Amino acid sequence: MKKEIFKKIIKSFKQLNDLLITLFVFSIVSGLLFGDPFGVIESIGNMISNIGDNGISGLISLLVIVLWYRRN
Repeated sequence: MKKEIFKKIIKSFKQLNDLLITLFVFSIVSGLLFGDPFGVIESIGNMISNIGDNGISGLISLLVIVLWYRRN
């Protein structure tokens, strides 16, 4: 019984994750095509520039994001 509930919860989180990744990719593509209406590209640029400012913590943050996308 508990295993079935956990499987449903995990499946729901995976579906939510897939939806969020799709929305993120859509916002990047629309930003490239239409001048960044959502500010996603600017946020990515700020995140990358923070790597140089914050050193190792920024590098670890970037590594976590890359591993998260690579997992899917």
